[in-house]
Amino acid sequence: MKLRRLQKKDASGMLEWMHDPEFQKHFQIDMMNRKMEDVIEFINQSQSDLIEGKSIHYAIAGEEDEYLGTISLKDIDLSARKAEFAISLRKMAQGKGIATEATRELLRLAFDKFGLERVYLNVLSENRSAIHLYEKCGFVYEGAFRNHLFLKGEYKTLKWYSILKNEYLLQSGGGISRAYIKECLMLICNNRLYDMEVA
Repeated sequence: MKLRRLQKKDASGMLEWMHDPEFQKHFQIDMMNRKMEDVIEFINQSQSDLIEGKSIHYAIAGEEDEYLGTISLKDIDLSARKAEFAISLRKMAQGKGIATEATRELLRLAFDKFGLERVYLNVLSENRSAIHLYEKCGFVYEGAFRNHLFLKGEYKTLKWYSILKNEYLLQSGGGISRAYIKECLMLICNNRLYDMEVA
């Protein structure tokens, strides 16, 4: 699996997940009416650089460079160093750990390359498979916007998640581990106890 720039050859694969009724159940924007020219225009306008107010979109590609899905950092805010996360996978790529691998790679780019402080997302509360992915990749639940959307005749609740740079570093081994912090605290406590006994 690798992340690369979107290409025109990816358009049919993108339309596949956009027109998948099962996938669209959990999508907040109706994409069933999107056409090939809409997708080509999106690909042509997709960014690969960090620009204020813009979005970065990557193709998730397999070993043979086959398009598997799209992963994005949206609505980039350079002053606050934050961006919104999004991912969409073709059905044939689901259940293989590709979403997890792609998400971890995008977080690496977000924090190590682009220097962001916070990556966040929202998800429909009933989308359990997506929530499982986000929590597995270290996103922290922040709260819910109850009955926030009205989709297909029903009110929907949004759950909000985020991951901060220091949290990413801890889970990726790039920062001080929890075990090391615990060991240091134990040493401090033991020294204080020793000093009290001597006094």
